[in-house]
Amino acid sequence: MAANGQPAVAAVRRAVAEFDASTPRELDSQRTILAELDRLADPLNRDADPVHVTGSAIVSGPRGTILHLHKRLGIWVQPGGHLDPGEDPADAAVRETREETGLVVAHPPGGPRLLHLDAHPAGDHFHLDLRYLLLGGDLDPQPPAGESQQVAWFSLDEAIERADAALVDGLIRLARVAEPPLRPRTT
Repeated sequence: MAANGQPAVAAVRRAVAEFDASTPRELDSQRTILAELDRLADPLNRDADPVHVTGSAIVSGPRGTILHLHKRLGIWVQPGGHLDPGEDPADAAVRETREETGLVVAHPPGGPRLLHLDAHPAGDHFHLDLRYLLLGGDLDPQPPAGESQQVAWFSLDEAIERADAALVDGLIRLARVAEPPLRPRTT
């Protein structure tokens, strides 16, 4: 069992258990993630099992939110990815966002805030994705060579329209917590 004796896994489990899942996809993802955290011997290690935890970011800034076109999947998603050895999902979200966008981002004052979660297949493995709110400035993304060059700020409406369906619930949550609030059109 994963949660016995591993402080990092116990912290992830606690964050997922306390997450206020409200949509059917979030509720299903929450159940799946909790069950896998109990089943897996090392859920934070991508090499230990095809099922593993990943860390992603829903970035909020004065210009909206960041999406990038995933190089292999061809869909618009949030930045994020696999954890490095010894890294927790909140730290991976920051690192992956910086690596994929070239932007300086940070957790909100008060520390990491889990904004969304999603359990989904990813090629030949399965991601237990924890998505954190990160704050960014208003600079243009400058992804390095080797990363998707299609990275941009989008208004909330544009992001909801363009994003993969698995991210939409998280973007709608972003509208409730962003400072200043990002609001989707009501017409």
